[in-house]
Amino acid sequence: MLREIGRGFSAVYPDVELDIPPSIGSGGGIAAVGSGAERMGRVARPLSESEVEYGLEYQPIARIPSAIFTHPSAGVDALTSEELVGLYSGEITNWSELGGADLRVRLVRREDTDSTLQVLRGTMPGWQDLEFSPRSKTALTTQDAIETARDVEGAIAFGPYSGLLEEGLTIQKIDGFHPTDDGYPSAVTLALIYKNGTLEPDMEAFLNYSLSGQARELIRNYGGVPVSN
Repeated sequence: MLREIGRGFSAVYPDVELDIPPSIGSGGGIAAVGSGAERMGRVARPLSESEVEYGLEYQPIARIPSAIFTHPSAGVDALTSEELVGLYSGEITNWSELGGADLRVRLVRREDTDSTLQVLRGTMPGWQDLEFSPRSKTALTTQDAIETARDVEGAIAFGPYSGLLEEGLTIQKIDGFHPTDDGYPSAVTLALIYKNGTLEPDMEAFLNYSLSGQARELIRNYGGVPVSN
């Protein structure tokens, strides 16, 4: 989604060189900007009090649903919240138990500090005290989780929703709701962070564009909800 916003920005400001690197996680972005190694970063969770003490500014731009996605080989496109807990706890080990393919479930999770996991624990029924199966693989980035789910038969993973997830993956409905439906419970807020007085004019232009009507339309096209400012 942020790269799509970047493409829109580049169309308006073709002379500005823009680079949006792969995610290093919210904690990594906060550390990089807080230490001065970078001047702008992206996060998918609010700043803690100690992080605010870095002098960081927090500008939310979009609410992004937390999606559950699987390799198409699983043969399932809808789960109940109870089934989802059964999968990640290791109680359900084969997709055939849910009416899918006779295929072993391959669990992909994120580290405990991951923003999407924190939102799932706070909003998805049964996730607050969920203990992950020891057979689950921990993906260290969103890209890793997505690539594993695309490459490994029977894989299930989670991460921020975007339209790109619809390519080569099956987005699971949970309790009958797609991540873009109003009744879907789990979402994270995507925000840009920076320190006052450190942004060059080109960076300020990108920040302003991210809040523009054009960017809001791009966010909607990707299944996100623009944040009111």
